[in-house]
Amino acid sequence: MKLIRFQYGEEIAFGMLQGNDIQVLVGPPTQPLHVEKTLKLEDVVLLAPILPTKIIGIGFNYKGHADELHAKLPEEPLMLLKPPSALNGPDEPIHLPPSSQRVEFEGELAVVIGKRCKRLSESEVKEAILGYACFNDVTARDLQFKDVQFTRAKSFDTFACFGPWIETEVDPSDLKLETRVNGETKQSARTSELRFSVPKLVSFVSHVMTLEPGDVISTGTPGGTGPLKQGDKVEVEIEGIGTLVNSVY
Repeated sequence: MKLIRFQYGEEIAFGMLQGNDIQVLVGPPTQPLHVEKTLKLEDVVLLAPILPTKIIGIGFNYKGHADELHAKLPEEPLMLLKPPSALNGPDEPIHLPPSSQRVEFEGELAVVIGKRCKRLSESEVKEAILGYACFNDVTARDLQFKDVQFTRAKSFDTFACFGPWIETEVDPSDLKLETRVNGETKQSARTSELRFSVPKLVSFVSHVMTLEPGDVISTGTPGGTGPLKQGDKVEVEIEGIGTLVNSVY
């Protein structure tokens, strides 16, 4: 099932996407699902599929990305936070900040939390997950190196590209992830290459902070990250989920 958030005229709502039909929901998909009416996909504008209270990123969770940045693989998940103000939906522009001379793409698998939870065991994680989406953890790489810690580099408006929907019926353990810039493949990996699996990550994060419905954990990027320039089109495609597209301005 594909869960979406969309704008229809002045209305913003959640829905279930079935082919070209949208079953409009009463309330967010983290609540019991009740259908209000039906719309057509071509009549709406897709937005980021949910509004998280927090976006948790995971650093150096693929060996290839750690190698290209000359970093050691962490002994336990390396967490960072992106603010909800950085959220960017499908087909929405990525804005290059004037304070950075090197902004890079990072295609990732995102995990969306479905209920309030904390201190989960790995065996309990599956029941706490609403679904999965594509994510582009846009990063001002020069500022990341300059600041050492990641907050400024990860937090600019539009730097958390997320969508195009939440897929609830996919096994995240071995999915192909591909990032393309202007049609050229830049990143290609499988989620089976993650150093820390989805159950491990969600369990680990839940022992640090309470997770709320709609929170997003982005699981890390593979090797092949690179710079973006004005006019570029970035696509993050994940097998079984879909393709997230954003252009750069």
